Amino acid sequence: MTIYIGNLDYQVTSENLQEVFQEYGTVSKVAVPKDRETGQGRGFAFVDMGTTDEEDSAIAELDGAEWMGRSMRVRKARPKNNDNDNNRGNRSRSGF
Repeated sequence: MTIYIGNLDYQVTSENLQEVFQEYGTVSKVAVPKDRETGQGRGFAFVDMGTTDEEDSAIAELDGAEWMGRSMRVRKARPKNNDNDNNRGNRSRSGF
């Protein structure tokens, strides 16, 4: 039951997001990916909610809502694709 949140301000913290999402239910995990070089947020995050109903409620209320000066995109997260056909890092280039 993971939610993807996009179009976030780069200063967002996991604590900020937890405060917003706990209004809709139990928040079990918040992940705010950071840029390796700057340590700044990358403009998106993931939140795990306790139940599907809580997740649906948060998505319905927060998708398109303005927060920290930006209009959030809130959706169910898509599962990671472990298909090797999309793994761009493993292409071999003969002759180089």
